[in-house]
Amino acid sequence: MTQPGKVLYVIVCAAGPAPHVGRLVTLAQDAGWTVQIIATPPALDFIDVAELEKQTGRPVRSQYRKPDEPRSPRADAIIVAPATYNTINKFAQGIADTYALGVLSEAPGLGIPIVILPFVNTALATRAPFQGSVNQLRAEGVRVLLGPGQFEPHPPSSGAERLDSYPWALTLQNLPN
Repeated sequence: MTQPGKVLYVIVCAAGPAPHVGRLVTLAQDAGWTVQIIATPPALDFIDVAELEKQTGRPVRSQYRKPDEPRSPRADAIIVAPATYNTINKFAQGIADTYALGVLSEAPGLGIPIVILPFVNTALATRAPFQGSVNQLRAEGVRVLLGPGQFEPHPPSSGAERLDSYPWALTLQNLPN
């Protein structure tokens, strides 16, 4: 989907595909988006911050800005990928204990479309708290790409085998027009 001049926040969590989030950045930029990366604090150990800042031309954000620092442009849409079990559950519960979760917590109330592409194993995906969180977020209009034809959880300890097939492009295809 082409969105000339639109701002896309990409929230990256600490999961196996995170080092490859630049693939999503490229796809989004090719579609005309200006990309702002927001990393959960643990994700900073997974990504190449300097390379992503070079690729986007913007600072990677992981903390609230100081009062004298410039604001990021307002998001027209948000993608969370890879989204972890922890982030999905906290988002659904309204927990905003990081900058990334604070941004997510406000977004539904601001009418900003959100697409979540999880990266979880079957042991986590079958847990009642996770299923409840996914259902709750979907009920609020958040697009959680989980299930057949979307992201399908992998058996525990096999995530590394799924990194090359992680469906980054699905996120952009599922943003509303």
